[in-house]
Amino acid sequence: MIKLFNLKPLITTRKIIMNFEKNIQDIIPSMEKWRQKIHSKPEIAYEEFETSEFIAEKLKEFGIEVHKGIGGTGVVGVLKGNRKSNKAIGLRADMDALPMSEKTNLKYSSKNPGKMHACGHDGHVTMLLGAAYNLSRKKNFSGTVYLIFQPAEEGGKAGAKAMINDGLFDNFKMDSIWGIHNWPGLELGKAVIHDEFAMAGGDLFEINVIGKGGHAAQPQDSNDPVVAIGFIITALQTILSRKIDPFSNAVLSITKVNAGTAFNVIPEKAYIGGTLRSTNDKERNYLLKKIEEISKNTAISHNCETEFKITPGYPPTINDKHCAEQVRKIFKKTFGEHTVDMEHSATMGSEDFSYMLKKRPGAYVWLGCGEKSEKLHSPYYDFNDKLLPIGAKYWTNLVENLMP
Repeated sequence: MIKLFNLKPLITTRKIIMNFEKNIQDIIPSMEKWRQKIHSKPEIAYEEFETSEFIAEKLKEFGIEVHKGIGGTGVVGVLKGNRKSNKAIGLRADMDALPMSEKTNLKYSSKNPGKMHACGHDGHVTMLLGAAYNLSRKKNFSGTVYLIFQPAEEGGKAGAKAMINDGLFDNFKMDSIWGIHNWPGLELGKAVIHDEFAMAGGDLFEINVIGKGGHAAQPQDSNDPVVAIGFIITALQTILSRKIDPFSNAVLSITKVNAGTAFNVIPEKAYIGGTLRSTNDKERNYLLKKIEEISKNTAISHNCETEFKITPGYPPTINDKHCAEQVRKIFKKTFGEHTVDMEHSATMGSEDFSYMLKKRPGAYVWLGCGEKSEKLHSPYYDFNDKLLPIGAKYWTNLVENLMP
């Protein structure tokens, strides 16, 4: 397999045009080193101190104005084009790792035990750094580009929200916001750009069922919370099949069930935990209400009580339809007419870029990292370095086309 930094100026592979200008070609070996360095030193949510410092140093090397400590460890680079304009856009890359152990055995595998870049954020950072380098050399655009390196996307930590609360859009006036994520299973360099709904909102719920404990041989003297949670689990599964439109999309999964400490004791309490994935706020609020109602009423029928807790997750990721169409045209113009996958369905996974899209119009793009790529969040996952120059070129052309 020929590595990308050895490619001739113009190559067409499976209808994807990879025509990298000199700035990007020159920096491909460096981009691979940056990505692998970040991969070897993963840092989880709000602990991205070394990663953010590395990003800030690179941006300064490129002559880009740097702002640090936004939303915790977030970094924003400010780059102005060679033509004056009030136009401004934001490009966002997430930079945190996951709290899990790596099993790739790569020479650059994680040196931080129990932490791993298993979602490709190391690649997202590097693609944006590559674009930052290229844009800073050319400055062939009007207005201002804000290069946003965000902490804490994983695990419901909401780094996007933290940056917003810390003045991201107040202090850096931008008209639109744009994000990308690598996508395993999709042909290298192809893009999926949804018109509106792209990713689901995700909430966590916990249900404590409180009964009356007693001897397992004398159940008539107890109010058994274990039996109650059995009925609750079954009843909750009817919400999606009987309480919402069959053409709607939602997922309700019970993922935790805990009760009891001994074989001959009916416990006083039992616990259920799970997740709800939904596609819009109206349906989300309705479903959460029904989960609580059904749990409470089912428990009452078994002479038990409930304590219900919701941990709000990320809202659905909704692309602006006009922005999605804009970026589809730019992507086709850059890489070829057949490089946008129009058949790929949305996902019930969630993403905190959704908070940014609630504040500004924009679009979230999935970039294919290969049909045989290991799936995200796997201990065997590794970002495909062949995607690095593709991402850098995409970001560059997005800026130059949106702000000519």
